[in-house]
Amino acid sequence: MERHHPGNMHTCILSALVLFCLGIWGCDPQESPSTGVPEPMNHSSELLVSQPQFPRAQSSAEPLVRKNESLPKIVAFGDSLTAGFGVSSDESYPAQLAKQLHERGFHYEVVNAGVSGETSAGGVRRVEWILKSRPTVVILELGVNDGLRGLPLQQTYTNLRSIIERLQEEGVMVILAGMRIPVNYGEAYTGDFFEMYERLAQELTLPLIPFLLEGVAAQPGLNQTDGIHPTAEGYTLVAQNVLHTLEPLLKTGKSQDKKG
Repeated sequence: MERHHPGNMHTCILSALVLFCLGIWGCDPQESPSTGVPEPMNHSSELLVSQPQFPRAQSSAEPLVRKNESLPKIVAFGDSLTAGFGVSSDESYPAQLAKQLHERGFHYEVVNAGVSGETSAGGVRRVEWILKSRPTVVILELGVNDGLRGLPLQQTYTNLRSIIERLQEEGVMVILAGMRIPVNYGEAYTGDFFEMYERLAQELTLPLIPFLLEGVAAQPGLNQTDGIHPTAEGYTLVAQNVLHTLEPLLKTGKSQDKKG
């Protein structure tokens, strides 16, 4: 994004997203509407970040394994942006978010529930599995892959609303991450796509991250050589975008440490 040309900001971002979005869609050749429920997550971080390994067909009989049952859980639920495609597990945005929360004195377990190539329909299939982890907060980042396939926006809207309402039924706080698609999909479609997130946030009273990749998209130094996915530094900025919306909603972890 060229900050000295404000009028061209959205054009630059959306042009860069042509390759970016295609990468989210195509980085996992096994992704399909019939994707099964993933297996329980593995854990490997001092900062209580859970990292998943997601075979494409797995029973949902086992819930997510809690690393620390005494801590409330934040689940990052999305596609390759959430999964951290192209970087190590401790450089993904959920891992970076966990680090930033820890540094600010918040005590939460952060779980990475990202699957490369995920669609909103895939999210609907996974929501019950997500709920088995008893999350306090879910950061929902889905829909771009639907847009790239030119799916009817009403279908994506319905799927996202179904996910959100199911989470809310269980008392989960949902934070919605807004996304954009390239302008070559047509002005009406791309505009309505972006506005869909604001509409959902307003109708369901959700905190909204207006654009997850703000300050990262179209910045060569913050993206990998494929021009598609953020670098570790880029994911750090993505985590900051999330934290900007998330932090005011969280209680400080100091009161949660009284039990030891």
